[in-house]
Amino acid sequence: MTSKLKSCIIALLFGGLFAHVATAQQSSEWIAKHVVVIGLDGWGAYSLEKADMPTVKQLMTGGAYTLKKRSVLPSSSAANWASMFMGAGPELHGYTKWDSKTPELPSRELSHYGMFPTVFGLLRDAYPDAEIGYEYEWDGMQYLVEQQALNFSQEIVNHATQDTTIAVACDYIRTSKPNLFALIIDEPDHTGHETGHDTPAYYAILHQLDHSIAQVIQATKDAGIYDETIFILTSDHGGINKGHGGKTMLEMETPFIISGKNVKKGLVFEESMMQFDVAATIATIFGLKQPQVWIGRPMKQVFDR
Repeated sequence: MTSKLKSCIIALLFGGLFAHVATAQQSSEWIAKHVVVIGLDGWGAYSLEKADMPTVKQLMTGGAYTLKKRSVLPSSSAANWASMFMGAGPELHGYTKWDSKTPELPSRELSHYGMFPTVFGLLRDAYPDAEIGYEYEWDGMQYLVEQQALNFSQEIVNHATQDTTIAVACDYIRTSKPNLFALIIDEPDHTGHETGHDTPAYYAILHQLDHSIAQVIQATKDAGIYDETIFILTSDHGGINKGHGGKTMLEMETPFIISGKNVKKGLVFEESMMQFDVAATIATIFGLKQPQVWIGRPMKQVFDR
């Protein structure tokens, strides 16, 4: 073996070791090592006062929250989930309808994934070894995230039973211990369209969802990551009668609840929050640099470090 070849091998070995140490050092500076986002489609903030959701309310008292987060317009699914992941509104990312699969307006910027940058892609690029998962119950959700950036992506089709959706999510958490996992559930929106928002059936499904959220939390305990996890509960929009998409507060105001590692307890924050601020807040947890095209503002006041 030549001396030059030996030098190259040594450089590669030490370079790899340094990169590993640097990554570990950077990740130690995260506010939390794990973030679990649970999104309930069509969950209006107005419902919390009457809803029987003990698990959710425990997260509220044990963390920080606002019931004044506003959706972007229209107050419909794809436009708002996109805004939540992409740190900007429809005017910039271009997803403007409830069922947008591609931008109706040209995205102001495209990442190397070929779409407007999301927090999933930012995390993958900054930390190639990060474990990132995404589970959803509506086909349209697959178009709003860089699928190439995900370790795990699963659609639960045909409004499968809630038990199936939660079983898949819990198994993924236990086996993979994701750094970032987004679980998007098609309720209570499905019930809102069928029976009506703010109806007994709507509150009944919220009670069921509370039990599902408790199971997800338990899965983090089973995985041994609970103490290092931040939970975020939120929604894309609310609803009125059997629909949404309009400009009433019942349709536009949704909860944002954050609880867990390094999150202040018992904080009801009054600062204005928009849908695209969710991505900015997640980016802050992982110390990610926001793209210039993002307009989201991190809710730094919820953290105690």
